[in-house]
Amino acid sequence: MESREHAERIGRLQETLRGRGLSGALLLHAVDVLYLTGTRQNGALWVPASGAPVLLVRKSVARARSEAAISDVRPFPPSRELAAALGAAGQVGATFDAVPQATLDWWRRQLPAAKLVDISGALREQRSVKSAAEREILKDGGRRIAAAFAEVPRFLRAGVRELDVSAELELRLRRAGGMGTPRLRGFNSELFVGIVAAGASAATPGYFDGPVVGAGLGAAYPQGASARVIAAGEPVLLDFTGVFGGYVVDMTRIAVVGALAPELERAFQVALEIQAEVAGALRPGVICEALWERARARAEAAGLGDRFMGPPGDQTRFVGHGVGLELDELPVLAPGFAAPLVEGQIVAVEPKFVFPGLGAVGIENTWAVTPAGGEKITALADDVIRVPG
Repeated sequence: MESREHAERIGRLQETLRGRGLSGALLLHAVDVLYLTGTRQNGALWVPASGAPVLLVRKSVARARSEAAISDVRPFPPSRELAAALGAAGQVGATFDAVPQATLDWWRRQLPAAKLVDISGALREQRSVKSAAEREILKDGGRRIAAAFAEVPRFLRAGVRELDVSAELELRLRRAGGMGTPRLRGFNSELFVGIVAAGASAATPGYFDGPVVGAGLGAAYPQGASARVIAAGEPVLLDFTGVFGGYVVDMTRIAVVGALAPELERAFQVALEIQAEVAGALRPGVICEALWERARARAEAAGLGDRFMGPPGDQTRFVGHGVGLELDELPVLAPGFAAPLVEGQIVAVEPKFVFPGLGAVGIENTWAVTPAGGEKITALADDVIRVPG
């Protein structure tokens, strides 16, 4: 993106800093630095409340200078020179949510005239609203991941492993320009490119905060596809991210070799109805937690409340989440999130139902918040992908 895009981002942050009476912001989390400068190298970004930002780089200075959308890129100085290099004093913003305490403490020692205060929420709110340029990158990513999903009938069949199906889809995403695994902001959060979970595997419990985790290949990485062989009639849940141009799109489809059981077909239709209601309400000013309540109420009315967003007793409490440079961005459609939606936010909506012993069904698409309701970015038909048995 052009440097003007990043200059506008820095300008909005500086407005926030001045509004809070802060002298500047010290950005240490790599993705925040990427968002503001256009380069992801190892370093620290100083954004004064007024004036030009400074990027101090440990490695690689040469690459940072070639990529950065700001002009002042310097080698990281010795620690005794940091205070003079930045001139940071008074109250200084930092993102406490993403930076280890030990790192913050180190910087406090280097900048004795500064008092670090948390601006995590403000920067995350700013990042949640995507510019026109960001939305175009996300739309392009939506087209690419949709094209990869469209090829599922070419390689899904009974008798192959979940792992084989996952590898085929991973290959297509990579060939389409996929950058790899999505970044997550949450502490101890990690996710592979995606999840393939067929039949009973979809009800395997796990630590990841999602409705379907997958059995994975062992306790060291307990999520995603396993070596389990897929059988005819089993729902195959394909929940994948695509990272294109640095931005994450998120998408789920259900496939089956043969036909689904009637109760799974019914639950899938309920998921589509929930998606339609939530997506239609993705308008500026709508309260996030109200959309969760509407989704939950519809699941309860259908008699599926105990299977909504996870197996009974192991459910997660959200129906949508923001995406962007990270997978777990604002907003979150969940209880306790009373913030209104803002035009330009990008939200993955993912109503799903999990039936122990049978499998999981549901849908997920990435949407842009607009005055007319959600604009679908992952433009592929929502139908079950049916492969002849």
